[in-house]
Amino acid sequence: MNLTLIGQDRRLTAAPLLSAPAFQRPSAPLASRTLYAAAHVVPDPLSETVPGEPAELDWEATLNYRRQIYSWGLGVADAMDTAQRNMGLDAAATRELIARSAEVAREENASVAVGVNTDARTESELSLAEVTTAYLDQLAFAQEHQTVPVVMASRHLAKAAKDAQDYKNVYAEVLSHADTPVIIHWLGEAFDPQLRGYFGSTDWRQAADTLISIIEAAPEKVAGVKMSLLDAEAEKTVRARLPESATMFTGDDFNYVDLIEADSDGQYSDALLGAFSVLAPSASAAIQALDQNSPELYRQILMPTQALSRQVFASPTFYYKTGVAFLSWLNGHQASPAMVAGLHAARSLPHLSRIVELANDCGGLEAPETAQTRWHQLLALHGIGGTSWH
Repeated sequence: MNLTLIGQDRRLTAAPLLSAPAFQRPSAPLASRTLYAAAHVVPDPLSETVPGEPAELDWEATLNYRRQIYSWGLGVADAMDTAQRNMGLDAAATRELIARSAEVAREENASVAVGVNTDARTESELSLAEVTTAYLDQLAFAQEHQTVPVVMASRHLAKAAKDAQDYKNVYAEVLSHADTPVIIHWLGEAFDPQLRGYFGSTDWRQAADTLISIIEAAPEKVAGVKMSLLDAEAEKTVRARLPESATMFTGDDFNYVDLIEADSDGQYSDALLGAFSVLAPSASAAIQALDQNSPELYRQILMPTQALSRQVFASPTFYYKTGVAFLSWLNGHQASPAMVAGLHAARSLPHLSRIVELANDCGGLEAPETAQTRWHQLLALHGIGGTSWH
């Protein structure tokens, strides 16, 4: 069986459809690393899935997606940018998602981390006091549902803060209300241009100084940092500066293989990745290999997936959610590739074709025949077929 693909010259090509890897779900908790997969949401197909309308979700598909992530031994990071925070998931849907996802996590005896942000406030500008209050409201909700809070980078704070001290003051107040240690989220401007200069500087080294100061002021309140600058050397530098009580959770969807594997000094990152939402079987199998003291097998499994992740997260990176939902559909986890706010239209067919090609190459197609059928149906829907197209 063959896959029809769109070449760089816009001609159709054929590639053999490969079998899915025979990965096994773990029989015990993953031990070598802690992995969170940042999960997306599935809209109700009969809802107004257009920009500006409130998000109405297909709760069965959305929550079953999380259950299958748990079945591979990963935790779920929910209500974060992968779930379209600030890109279609409104405040009411966010709260319902957190509550429902937390309930599923308890049922599955699994870990769920959830985003705490200021986006419930719809005004474009807030004072620093209002930013703090907005954070605290969501923190209380996350704690009420017994989740791991992830204090997300706030667009409001990026706009309101005048210098590094403003960041320190806001985070100090938020952390003082944390009942359990939180994960601090550092999202680079590639993911959200409105976060440029977060932590008070466009120089990541100076911004890192601010972050470290925030953690050192309340180390008992910080479980770790989720760092998504797509800069492996920056992550390693910050990782080495963290107190022993704090974990680095890589959010680098370009370079996660090397960052998760221990370096020559024995340092490594755990992971909180959107990429692992669509690569849960591969991620699980790779960490199972590390658990068995087989770093060679770890790299053999995970390294081929990185090219797929880089395509999904290609510039403009903030549209990566489209690739995540597309792969979920290809793999049979949802009935349609539709997304909240119509975001399924954010990537081109040639871009999606490359995702199909790389997923086929790296074992990212969990049900290859289903993926082939659905991809060919999408091509046909756009009037594409035969041996060439111009």
